[in-house]
Amino acid sequence: MTKRFFVGLVFLLLISCGKNEKPIVAFYYWKTIFKLSETEKEVLKGNDVSKLYIRYFDIGLYPESKEPIPISPVRFQENINGFNVVPVVFIQNKVMSLPNLDIDDLAQKTVHLVEEINAKNKIAYQEIQIDCDWALKSKDNYLKFIEQFKKLSKKKLSATIRLHQVKYFKKTKIPNVDSGVLMYYNMGTIAPDAENSIYSQETAGKYLKSLKKYPLHLDFALPIYSWGVHIRNQKVIGLRSKLNANELQKDINFEKIDAIFFKVKKSNYKNGVFYEENDLLKIEAISSEDLKEMADELDDNVVQRPREIIFYDLDEFNIKNYEKNIFKQVISCF
Repeated sequence: MTKRFFVGLVFLLLISCGKNEKPIVAFYYWKTIFKLSETEKEVLKGNDVSKLYIRYFDIGLYPESKEPIPISPVRFQENINGFNVVPVVFIQNKVMSLPNLDIDDLAQKTVHLVEEINAKNKIAYQEIQIDCDWALKSKDNYLKFIEQFKKLSKKKLSATIRLHQVKYFKKTKIPNVDSGVLMYYNMGTIAPDAENSIYSQETAGKYLKSLKKYPLHLDFALPIYSWGVHIRNQKVIGLRSKLNANELQKDINFEKIDAIFFKVKKSNYKNGVFYEENDLLKIEAISSEDLKEMADELDDNVVQRPREIIFYDLDEFNIKNYEKNIFKQVISCF
């Protein structure tokens, strides 16, 4: 009886320890040249970051032949030693929508290019991630690609998952990967109204309950970027990256007319983009409070605790908008 009690107590303690284990902080790195600034290095060190998800290249379509091609492969300008690197390959959905896609050839070439980049830069790796917002039309090609890619790479494979793919997984299906990363952002339509397309608690609420039914283990990717929605005559004419309210407030050519809207006072060029007088810029950003709210929402709706929280993306422009300990504050919510 005493022996049974002791075994049961140890079992309960093990479960309890497992539950208290917090996820690690990781980052996406989404620039075409890998070179860390001092600020970026400080954030990695201060948050005990050992894992980086680095975009290696996109796969798009060659305009004339409509053949898949790699776009802007990453170039490493500094040593990556000390980090667990996960190569990420972003595949445009239109590639997977091709009716006569040679899946075996694409998988083989993709694996080869990843291996080539790693060999050139002496990077050891155990995992690869495929990033693709597949749809019903591209589903069959995508699922077959994942199967073939996994067979050829012989590595752990993860895939990005969107909210709609969680809620409707019986239709969109689940790729044969070891784990998924839920991209908890880009939830709404980019529009000239006041809604934030990066994150909306109301929109998220329509999908969150589905997380408890999703059979694949999920880690979470949270946004730390901002952008400007460029509006002319009540129509969106483009997205302007690396923009935030602080930067526009310092620019005499822009006037703040609302909490998130800025008006162009005088026609000008900024960061290579032409802004016409009376154009509007809607700044969409994520606050520290938003990040903690997102973490709380996710924690309330998951069956299995995430192993990682991956922030998108590691860039000095993004991280300087947050207090130093925000990333640890976010993982403490789980």
